[in-house]
Amino acid sequence: MALATSKPAAGEASARPPLPGSGRTRNGRSEAAGIDLGVLEQHLGYLIRRFQVWVFQDFIRTLEAIDIRPAQYSVLVVIGANPGLSQSDLADTLGIERARLVRLLDRLEKRGLTRRLPSPRDRRSHALQLTAAGQKLLRRAKALAAAHEARLAERIGAAPRAAMLDYLRAFAR
Repeated sequence: MALATSKPAAGEASARPPLPGSGRTRNGRSEAAGIDLGVLEQHLGYLIRRFQVWVFQDFIRTLEAIDIRPAQYSVLVVIGANPGLSQSDLADTLGIERARLVRLLDRLEKRGLTRRLPSPRDRRSHALQLTAAGQKLLRRAKALAAAHEARLAERIGAAPRAAMLDYLRAFAR
């Protein structure tokens, strides 16, 4: 399903409801007191942020089923794809402050999902690994994340989703 590009005719209902949690009706007015967003509707940053809020809220609800937060999911995915990765490299890769990463890893380790082993290359750092329980949970999390991505593709359309991924990847490089 592609994004709507025109407003429904007067008296005609919109084919799709607004994005959940967006705080807006389909005509660009705020749900709160019918406030017109004016030029904000033309600001890329504003619209990206509103879209990000919707996507993130849906992802949080999706991962609640396995008691994982999006940041924890990201950590598990990257460790799973890069066994032995150092904490420093993981923090840099994900753009997470090292102190916050330590707390994330502490929680994951306490749940038996990850472990920190002495690094064979540097005695001052740790090599991160998923435990068997972490690998199992990651498989479930990836399935849930795939369902989330399918909902997103259904909501905005597969082609716009693919184009958006291309744009965002180019920017993130």
